[in-house]
Amino acid sequence: MSLRAPTILIVDDEAQNRRLLAVLLRPEGYSTSSAASGEEALAAIGAEPPDLILLDITMPGMDGYQVASILKSNPATANIPIIMVTAHLERTARLAGLDAGAEDFLTKPVDRAELWLRVRNLLRLKAYGDLQDHSANLERQVQARTADLERFRAAMDATADAIMLVSRASMRFTEVNETACTLLAYTREEMLGMGMADLIDASDAKLEHQYDALIAGGLNRDQEEMRMRRSDGATVQVEVNSQAMRSGNDWTIVIVVRDITERKEAQQRLTHLAHHDSLTGLPNRTLFYESLQRTVALARDTGALVAVMFIDLDNFKTVNDTLGHAVGDELLVQFSNRLVECVRVRDTVGRLGGDEFALILIMQDSQQGAVVIADKIRDALRAPFVLHEHELSITASIGITLHPADSSDPATLIKYADTAMYEAKHAGRDTYRFFTAQMNADVLARLKLEKALRQAIENEEFVLHYQPKVHLNSGRVAGLEALLRWNRPGYGMVPPNEFISVLEETGMIVQVGSWVLAQACKQIGMWLRSPSGPVQVSVNVSGRQFLEGDLDADIIAGLARHAIPPGLLELELTETSLMANTERTSDILSRLKQHGVQISIDDFGTGYSSLAYLRRFPIDKLKIDIAFIREVTNNPDDAAIVLAIISMASSLKLEVIAEGVETAAQLNYLRRHRCDQIQGYYVSRPLPTEQVSAFLLQRNVLGPPADAVQAGKTLLIIDDDPFMLEVLSNLFGCDGYRILCAGSAAEGFDMLALNEVQVILCDQCMPSMSGTDFLDKVKELYPKTFRIVLSGQSDLASIIEAVNCGAVLRYYTKPWDNQLLRDHVRDAFSPICGQPRRSAGIGAMATSAAPAIPAA
Repeated sequence: MSLRAPTILIVDDEAQNRRLLAVLLRPEGYSTSSAASGEEALAAIGAEPPDLILLDITMPGMDGYQVASILKSNPATANIPIIMVTAHLERTARLAGLDAGAEDFLTKPVDRAELWLRVRNLLRLKAYGDLQDHSANLERQVQARTADLERFRAAMDATADAIMLVSRASMRFTEVNETACTLLAYTREEMLGMGMADLIDASDAKLEHQYDALIAGGLNRDQEEMRMRRSDGATVQVEVNSQAMRSGNDWTIVIVVRDITERKEAQQRLTHLAHHDSLTGLPNRTLFYESLQRTVALARDTGALVAVMFIDLDNFKTVNDTLGHAVGDELLVQFSNRLVECVRVRDTVGRLGGDEFALILIMQDSQQGAVVIADKIRDALRAPFVLHEHELSITASIGITLHPADSSDPATLIKYADTAMYEAKHAGRDTYRFFTAQMNADVLARLKLEKALRQAIENEEFVLHYQPKVHLNSGRVAGLEALLRWNRPGYGMVPPNEFISVLEETGMIVQVGSWVLAQACKQIGMWLRSPSGPVQVSVNVSGRQFLEGDLDADIIAGLARHAIPPGLLELELTETSLMANTERTSDILSRLKQHGVQISIDDFGTGYSSLAYLRRFPIDKLKIDIAFIREVTNNPDDAAIVLAIISMASSLKLEVIAEGVETAAQLNYLRRHRCDQIQGYYVSRPLPTEQVSAFLLQRNVLGPPADAVQAGKTLLIIDDDPFMLEVLSNLFGCDGYRILCAGSAAEGFDMLALNEVQVILCDQCMPSMSGTDFLDKVKELYPKTFRIVLSGQSDLASIIEAVNCGAVLRYYTKPWDNQLLRDHVRDAFSPICGQPRRSAGIGAMATSAAPAIPAA
């Protein structure tokens, strides 16, 4: 059998107020009716009494006080609860309403939750009061009353909230529901002998005062939080709503109690999540900032020194990209545990996001404490991390800033520590740096530069210059390399080393790189349809273009738009960009290779230099980095690397390009060792577009070799003294040798690179490099040469060492015997003596005391 919905009569002379109250009550399932005046309300109540009345006080004609007095004086309507609705807050108005018979009050504007609560509680009390009145008047129907009471208790017991009715006169519970008993672990009989003072920390006297204030309407106790004692001594966190209701000659205090333990625990969990990192459990950026504020404020009072350390794991992105985020997360957890072990209990450790961590250190006198902690962190990282099936070693870069030396503002301290951390990364990683004012100036300059670069993209301030590449065999142009330049307003042409790295780090290189490809394809098409004819252009491609851009689409679109053969476009990639995402890179390069685009590895030798990727990727050319070309004629190590690259490329059928060639000696050395192409200032600086066409029309850019290798016997004499050079040249001039002279070791290296030399006669005492040091390098660079040194006896030990290691094959003291020297040089040119060999120590020396140098 369905229960009838309670009916509520709304009495108010303003229709808007009546409609609002009806709308507010509708979600609770109440049935509402309305009256626009006191007279209309009395008529409606006479026809069909409602369960509750919402009565406005101020109405024309009969006001709310008069309506309430009439209803309460009539036994048929005296039990209908009345809630006065008023905008008056004075105590006298409330007392007048109570005197008229109203049970409760609502203040305009009406709060929805308060309305529901007061209506619900009054309806419950009405039901209870009806039962009590029925019992008093109908003692003969005790059994019926008992059934009704049980139904009332069943209704109360069905609610999720604990309900307790307190008599103001006795200060004891007159009724409690089952939920209250369960919540507080008492039986109903036990609770009916108790009062609220037995459950909370408050005396009866204090509660009496609160109840009286509640009855008078001067105290609103809605949603007060407190702890209540259970029978076992434990406490429970509850939310209490209290209302005073008239009950005959007594007042009943209705107390509705809700257990909020779970809600409080959820709030605590949410608060913890809001202030702590979910992965490591460390304070997050918000809590770390709050802790720093408190620490700095305390330090101002105590004079303590505060250090803020910003810590970033080096190459963490590589771990995530190669081993997956699960391994990366485990690494962060293990690192945070090690980090906590490096600091004291009073210090603060936080994770600010990603692989960025921070510390707050309190020190007494100097910054040395921060240095100690930084070293402890670096030492803690020495042991490898065991992550699932992987074992990793990782380092960290640390930035340190100090209060009050650097700043007293928490946000500024964090920013400065971050700036110092990036300086540590630029210094090579696995180190720490303290913040300096210059770092801040650099950061501001960097921000200014980033802004200018974004404007440069919008304003199309970038241009392309082209540097020629030349075939060593034919001397003709082999192609061009497109090089990005920035024509910055007010600054002129900005060197690429000042802005390319910023484009890379900010990701703007993707957009700029796409523009470079489009411009290069356009220019190739223009040259193709001009007298210059077809010319291959190489374009540098950033690793971020592979990862973030649509490289293959950009290239295919550029080739199609300008109708150029794919073979005229070459991509130059660094070894690092190749290895950043090998699967994606390999797929893109394979598709481009199928279209006919050429692939070149730039700066070869400075990265991975692995045969594995040379075999895996579709590569056509290798470019030897300028770092190895710069000293290729005088540094045996660089020369060995260059020759190894040329040999390896030849065996793999790859072309080799040497970049950074600036001298004829470098050119001739590379030509003699069969390098395919060269590029550098010796050929041409990068040229603007309008100058390239004329350069392309030259038939032979290099011309004939600077000093073609000649057949015959060549003797190289090296001495920093011009007089000695003249004497020695005259001495050997009649022997039919081709004689070359150099006044220094540097000139000697150039001569060797430009000429085929069989015998070298070198002075020992030269200012920039001794003869033995020079010949020691020559032995590695040109092992087939016969090497003779001339010197006094003051540095005999170095001569002996050079002879014993094979750098020097003959040694003559000054003054020498002319005929003996000529004979030995002639022997050195003979097929037998001219073979490369080690000399047998001191036995290789030849000395003479006979002066043979004419007196000056």
